[in-house]
Amino acid sequence: MRGYRLAALGAAVLLWCATSLGALAEARPAPGAMLRDWYYLMNELVRHTATYSPPVASRSFAYLGITAFEAAVGGSDRLVSLAGQLRGLEQVPEREAGVSYDETVVISAAMSDAIVFYFGNTGPTGQRVINRAQSKWRALAVEGVPEDVVVRSEAFGKAMAAAIFAWSQGDGGATVLNMGFPYEFELPKGDDKWVPTSLVRQQQLPLLPEWGNNRTFATPDGAACPTAGNPAFSIEPGSDFYKEAAEVYETVKNATPEQAAIARFWSDDPMLSMTPPGHWVSIALQVAERADLPLDENVDLLARMGIAMSDAFVGCWHAKFVYDLVRPITYIKKVIDPKWEPILNTPPFPEYPSGHSTVSGAMDAVMTAFFGENYAFEDQTGSPDGRNPRKYASFREAAEEAGISRLYGGIHFRSAIEDGLVQGRCIAAYTIALKTRK
Repeated sequence: MRGYRLAALGAAVLLWCATSLGALAEARPAPGAMLRDWYYLMNELVRHTATYSPPVASRSFAYLGITAFEAAVGGSDRLVSLAGQLRGLEQVPEREAGVSYDETVVISAAMSDAIVFYFGNTGPTGQRVINRAQSKWRALAVEGVPEDVVVRSEAFGKAMAAAIFAWSQGDGGATVLNMGFPYEFELPKGDDKWVPTSLVRQQQLPLLPEWGNNRTFATPDGAACPTAGNPAFSIEPGSDFYKEAAEVYETVKNATPEQAAIARFWSDDPMLSMTPPGHWVSIALQVAERADLPLDENVDLLARMGIAMSDAFVGCWHAKFVYDLVRPITYIKKVIDPKWEPILNTPPFPEYPSGHSTVSGAMDAVMTAFFGENYAFEDQTGSPDGRNPRKYASFREAAEEAGISRLYGGIHFRSAIEDGLVQGRCIAAYTIALKTRK
């Protein structure tokens, strides 16, 4: 069954690419449109690449966003480089003064190389799509551009992608072995501690237990925004912990069709979707396209989102392995009802805080700072998979729905959701404080 799903996803990627390339063939794209098309492709590759769990996806989006941003800085009279502001990024290549560059060619070259750097381990179908996109989109980018400008612009875009990739290799997350599951890891003991919730052999140890120690981008480190902590563990019916578990149990047992739809809309399972960070990137691409953002605003938005989401997962994973909390399915089956089942599949790592909530809180803060309060939008991310679009009055409303979807789905307690949202907004504040404009 899994092989069938992966084959279907491969066909979907090829279909998307063929459709997109055909549409672009009518006219040479503006640089902002070229950038968004690379991102749409990368979002499909996230679900087509086996190692791309949410933390790994967020890391790649950060480096891709920074690559595009720095590639665009020299061609804009509004942007300021992030070199010297991000941890470990001291300098980047600069453009030669007094000569011309073409922004579409620069972005095309930078993204063409970057996608190989960060998705080089995708499967054969993904490799074919990447090769096709590189060939077709380069032809569109260079159409009508003088040869000397093409050579100069491509050399600069490629140099920027290589420089950012070299910097990325020292952050602790560059190599993901065994799909992120350690070969050895000593599980803490205690009734409150996480235990495997899957029968899959690979998932008997938690996903990416060291991810919280990775180098961050804007926050000082993974511990910069600590969470309040879950209620004290207890199996007593009157305790706060039991009440949270009972809430999950009753909510799933009596879920309304709307609650079940919300749970599935935001499920964002790895290998079956673009993951939570990819979902938020999809939202950003939809909003940016509808607003027809110019290149400088596109790269600013996508860089900030990538930085904040990656730092959010480092911070969340740091907290997860501080608390190492048991999942609702384990507690409920043991204490309340052994026959209970959640709506969503329980991920293979500790419960507290909620990763989807942390990244959603961060994305709410970044996008609200960029577009303003009460910015209404429609999210069509799930439409290709048969899920109806959902409308929101603000990014905060969407983030809070994403968070509560984890309770509706039966995979998180309320404290993990609420504290995750707070943690994400705290982490995003560091990204929002970055200077990107003159």
